Amino acid sequence: MALGSSPDVKFRTKQEYVYQSLRGAIMRGELAPGQRLVIDDIARRLEVSAIPIREALQSLQAEGLVVSAPHVGATVASISQDEVHEVFSIMEGLETVAVREAAARLTQEQGQSLQAIVVEMDAAVDGQEYERWAEMNGKLHRSVGEVAAMPLLREMTDRALSRWERLRRHYFQGVLVPRVEQAQREHRELLAALVARNPDEAERVVRAHNRNAKAAYSDFLHSQGPSGH
Repeated sequence: MALGSSPDVKFRTKQEYVYQSLRGAIMRGELAPGQRLVIDDIARRLEVSAIPIREALQSLQAEGLVVSAPHVGATVASISQDEVHEVFSIMEGLETVAVREAAARLTQEQGQSLQAIVVEMDAAVDGQEYERWAEMNGKLHRSVGEVAAMPLLREMTDRALSRWERLRRHYFQGVLVPRVEQAQREHRELLAALVARNPDEAERVVRAHNRNAKAAYSDFLHSQGPSGH
């Protein structure tokens, strides 16, 4: 496990540095669900004292990414049905606003940029480059949010997408790979609705997109039993 952030990123406090380092590792799947977070180990890796680590762990616990239990200490939170429901329900709400606004604002140049992303994603599917597809998927969803031109919405969407990143990395073979072709068809439908400036159709597609994703992850977790593994 490699902890730490880009050397180009500057942090105001050590607590922020530890928080962002741990959060990033959790979201990228480098810290796996159920993995213990030993303060002495983190202190050695990040070259900080125990105090900012405890503060960061408290913040991560409040965010639902870390749990603490007596005689065990802090561990990375497991991925539950509740988290799947939360992530995709929030994404559905945020993206409903985003696509309706984007359908009204989309310029020809922006439409071409979105189309270029979708074409690249099509090529990734054809080449079975699923990790590349997943990276472009995040770019597509963020790009739609940028067209909507709502900074707060974009910030909230980015946060929700980072939670999706954790899900898709942990259940890459079980969910993302089997779903990728259907998801890509939905992306093409969304692009067509945006280019046609049809907010109602864009909303219909994006709601179905998030609900289908939620069902895929929920069904897979259910098939794995209570532990989710």
